[in-house]
Amino acid sequence: MDYSEYWSYYHDDLISQFGQHLAVVLVATLLGAIIGTTAGIAVYRAPRASEVVLKACGVFLTVPSLALYVLLLGVLGLGWPPVLTALTLYSLLPIVQNTIVGLRGVDATTVEAAAGIGMGRGWRLARVEFPMAWPVILAGIRVGALLLVSTAAIGAIVRGPGLGNAIYNGLNRIGTPSALYSALTGMAGVVIVGLLLNGAFFVLAKLTISRGLRD
Repeated sequence: MDYSEYWSYYHDDLISQFGQHLAVVLVATLLGAIIGTTAGIAVYRAPRASEVVLKACGVFLTVPSLALYVLLLGVLGLGWPPVLTALTLYSLLPIVQNTIVGLRGVDATTVEAAAGIGMGRGWRLARVEFPMAWPVILAGIRVGALLLVSTAAIGAIVRGPGLGNAIYNGLNRIGTPSALYSALTGMAGVVIVGLLLNGAFFVLAKLTISRGLRD
């Protein structure tokens, strides 16, 4: 089987897996961003609480992805649920960490000036602190998202979505004509997903970060 024959036979599955891979990473990143920024906002003023939350998020990254998928398999079953849950947990540390660092790094005099003109704590957070910390927070979300791109491929071990299925199918059929094509196209797809996400975050930064903060 040459490459053209392989592609004509499997291209629908590969396109579907590509879309699934991108989707599960995006959804997990969105969930991680919501949970992570909320946790960071809740604890950034309290050093001890921040330390506890960061250590808890760090624990997830110490668990090998294969082991975490297998652990979640017993609770959530096969498919999307264990993969989405694992990816969300893996994304938390850089997001929470950057949220805390970004908010703590906001110039104190700016915050005091906002308080001086009558802004309450919540209004200061929403209109002053969070926007000024956003470049750092967005960088954490980007790191979390790119971390998930390769981790999502391992989700095929629990019949999860994504390009890991093409990679595993190729490895399981070593010795057959299509094995190499399947594994290589799966890996190439993972790389393309990573490049697309990186480009998307670059555009998002341009659109959401004011020029003064970018400079």
